Amino acid sequence: MKTTEQVRIRTRGYERRRRELELVIISDVITVFAWVLGFFGLHPNGHIALFNPWLAIVVVAPIGAHITNRYVAANADAILLPLAALLNGLGFVMIGVLDPQQGQLQALWTLVSIAAYVATMILVRNPDSLDKYRYLLAIVGIGLLFSPLVPGVGENIGGERLWVHFGTLSFQPVEIAKLLLAIFLASLIVEKKDLLARLRGGGFRRFGPIALTFGIALAIMAVEKDVGFALLIFITFVIVMWIGTGNRIYLLFGAVTFVLGLLVGGAVLPQVHQRITVWLDPWKYAATTGYQLIQAQYAFGIGGLSGTGLGLSHPTVPVATSDFIFAAFGQELGLLGTSAIIISFLLLTGAGIRIALRAHSEFSSLLAMTMTIILALQTFFILAGVIRVLPLTGMTLPFLAYGGSSLLANYILLAILVRISHRSNQHADPRESPLVES
Repeated sequence: MKTTEQVRIRTRGYERRRRELELVIISDVITVFAWVLGFFGLHPNGHIALFNPWLAIVVVAPIGAHITNRYVAANADAILLPLAALLNGLGFVMIGVLDPQQGQLQALWTLVSIAAYVATMILVRNPDSLDKYRYLLAIVGIGLLFSPLVPGVGENIGGERLWVHFGTLSFQPVEIAKLLLAIFLASLIVEKKDLLARLRGGGFRRFGPIALTFGIALAIMAVEKDVGFALLIFITFVIVMWIGTGNRIYLLFGAVTFVLGLLVGGAVLPQVHQRITVWLDPWKYAATTGYQLIQAQYAFGIGGLSGTGLGLSHPTVPVATSDFIFAAFGQELGLLGTSAIIISFLLLTGAGIRIALRAHSEFSSLLAMTMTIILALQTFFILAGVIRVLPLTGMTLPFLAYGGSSLLANYILLAILVRISHRSNQHADPRESPLVES
């Protein structure tokens, strides 16, 4: 016989899944509406097809993910998947408007990524089980980080050696590596928390993980010419060390190390020096390295408050489907559209933090926080770079920009967060969780 508590939890789970389905349908409607606007913007006198297979993939795939949640994670938070589907759908529309061929590829990557989401949901039934494989995952993660250096496999694109290729397929292994290293980091801090948190004792061994991460970050910058992900990995590590141990000395040590690395990198590594100088004065390099930043500022200016309309002005920003897709949205949707995108990312981040606070175990809590920090920092770095608050990092805007590797990794990240949320809500009311009360 079911207890009152079990009935209450099951009822709440049913309500969450109903709400999730409603929100996924709303996100799909917005995607279809945006696609129609984009189509008629490009073809004012054209006749719209009754069925578009690429749009159908992007619209139907999130419903498949919802069905998976309904059967294997009924108690998970209802907001994560709809937000990801909305950002993914809007990104597909903009990419399709700017480059129809890339739009088709993005639709296929959406299908593959949501298949990976479903597989992760089925295989990772208990997120705490990942703790057992931390060293294996760390080895695989570090191997993936440096796999682009393997002769015959690695590929240099745009001066950065970040890709590996197998035939016609290219992939950025660092996107998956960041998730594996996040699992290792959360597991390590939970196990060594007492040692790492002590102000006295342990000596410099407490700073060993940060020193090791700093070395890996410098190696990535020096050898692979990847400033963005080196910065992401190092700052994530420092913040999670502080959160996991409660010891603010890690923030101080990380800040000092970061400044030293910035000074050394700016003096020794050309790519770091170039990004900083262009950021400080892009107009000085308007015909060369500053061209992208200047065109992005023009795009935001042209868009104004409400934008020119989807498909009504072809953004002239270089790499508008990937690195500068936010500027393309600024031109065609204006301040209102870009604000809606930023709010969506803020809601995703807030949901991730809430999941971390409600998690039923210390490892799951820190893992959820680490995953959320990765998503939030990556979003912040690329948005801040496009609007010239920070130097450009060259990272991909999660869910929105063109890029199969990023889309795949972020849907796996999302699946882990959903899994942790389900486990936390499955056993008790999150508002009564001892982790929240403490």
